[in-house]
Amino acid sequence: MDNIILIGMPGSGKSTVGVVLAKALGLRFLDVDLLIQEREGALLQKLIDTQGVERFLDLERNAIQTLDCRYTVVAPGGSCVCREESITHMRRLGTVVYLQLSLEEVAGRIHNLESRGIALSPGQTLADVYQYRAPLYERCAHITVPAGGQSLAGTVEAVKKALAVSAEPL
Repeated sequence: MDNIILIGMPGSGKSTVGVVLAKALGLRFLDVDLLIQEREGALLQKLIDTQGVERFLDLERNAIQTLDCRYTVVAPGGSCVCREESITHMRRLGTVVYLQLSLEEVAGRIHNLESRGIALSPGQTLADVYQYRAPLYERCAHITVPAGGQSLAGTVEAVKKALAVSAEPL
């Protein structure tokens, strides 16, 4: 597989780690959130507010299903695992790496919950989203990399090491 797909909760570093990882490996970088914003002509939060969470998840699924790339680090949105078709396509597209953080670490990194473009249904908390998505990330991922308690460079190195180990013949 020649693509790397980084999944995880909002704030886990998918985009930040993705850019640095792509540069370090000589790959392209693609942020699915930016792709959706470009296609729809609106910020993620505006799409969620005006069209609702379910419609947003459909837009995200559609964007993921149209991905046809090679030699690319892909950062889908945190809700990418909320549609089975997205999970299936991401796993076919490349090696899926879960950037794993605890709920406490996620909460400590997100300071703009109301405007960040996180697919939260009315009344849903960050803890609710975490509890729902964590098992989906684990099921979707080929590799899980702890992403907390270290620098950006440390996370990138951990991902590179995990990818190298997974590529070794048995």
